[in-house]
Formats: sequence, structure tokens, C-alpha cells
Amino acid sequence: MLCIIPARGGSKGVPGKNIREICGKPLIAWTIEAAKKAKGVDRVIVTTDDEAIAAVAREYGAEVPFMRPAELSSDTASAIDVYLHATEFVMNETGEQIEKFMVLLPTVPLRTEQHIDEALEQFKKDGATTLISFAEAEVPASWYHKLNEQGRVENAGFGQGITMTNRQNNETYIVPNGAIYILDYKLLKEKRTYYCDNTVAYIMKREDSIDIDYPIDFEFAKCLLQKRLDENK
Repeated sequence: MLCIIPARGGSKGVPGKNIREICGKPLIAWTIEAAKKAKGVDRVIVTTDDEAIAAVAREYGAEVPFMRPAELSSDTASAIDVYLHATEFVMNETGEQIEKFMVLLPTVPLRTEQHIDEALEQFKKDGATTLISFAEAEVPASWYHKLNEQGRVENAGFGQGITMTNRQNNETYIVPNGAIYILDYKLLKEKRTYYCDNTVAYIMKREDSIDIDYPIDFEFAKCLLQKRLDENK
């Protein structure tokens, strides 16, 4: 299966995060290496607008057959358009029709080749149209609130009207963790969505699901990666 790793150069939360070093390697390298080790992945492509990211990606064995156009590299660019652009490039290059492809975000360094192959196995076994990886939500949806313009607390609308209860008395909620997406080209092109009635969830542990958006996420991921490396010595 084709694997696409999207890695834009601009990052406001953690500048330069995709090639920032974490436990001896650039952040993106952990995802590239996991993808290349996965048995079910045939080709690993990085889509980026940044020459430094492209150089690191090639160093760790990924292909960078094109540089992402400027209109797909802004803060407001649609991820769906980025994935369609990369998939259609490959189809035009090879003449083959791609029905399914995988997306791995480079900001989830604790996702391994085992996770990828387990997700692929589940996807095939369940006869799914798409698969999304999830982790258990840290808090129930009914706990969420927001501040109004006057600085007063309001219910966010999730579980509105429900009295807030202890965590163990709530339903279990899951949230996408960005680690693994197996997407359907036709669904993405025509409906512009990852989800349908035949979407399945691959559930991952929270400690494997850290998605680096903020500096504190980087520190958490570093601690957990180093712990894993020490245990595997």
C-alpha cells in the first residue's frame, strides 16, 4: 500500500518540529522508518514544501518525487487536497489506479511498524472502506466547557443537559490520534471525507498516541521514546 507522510515546513506551535531532533533522530525519521519496516507498505512518499525536510526524508529512505505547491502549503490549505495531490501524482506517474492509501502524520513518533501492520490486518479482516486510529479520550465529552464573550463558563454542547459525573460512570469516548489513516481515494475525491458507514477504528494506547502540537508534547514524547529505547537495549 502507498504511504503518504505530509510534512509542511511552517509550524507555529513548535517551529521546525518535523526535523527537530528527538532521541537522536529528526522527528520525521521515526515515522519514515516505521513505514519502511511495515510489511504492508510498498512505497513511502513525503509531501513537503520545505527543502530541508525533503533532504532529511530522502536521507532516511523516503521518496520526495515532487515539492508541494504553494497553494497546498499554507495554514489554511486542506489536508484532503494535499492527499489527493500526492495520490494523483503517483497515479499519473505509474498509470495505476489507487483505490486505498495510507497517511501517517510525522508528529506521532511512538507509532511503530507493528501498529501499522496491525491496522492493515484489521482493515482487511473487517472489509472496511476506511480506517482511522484512535486513542481513548482523556476526559468524557460531558466535561467540556467554554468561555463566552463575557468570560463566563458555558457548556460546550457535548452532552448538554447531562449532569457531570465521575469518569468511571461515563461512556468511553475515543479521539483520532493522527497516527494512522487508511483512506479511500473515491470517497475522498467525491465526498471529501475520511468517514463513512464502513469506517473502522484501530485503537492505540494513549502513551503511543502523542501527537506533537505544542512544546510540552515534544517533552512527553522524548521521555517515552527514551524509555522505550532503554528497555530495548
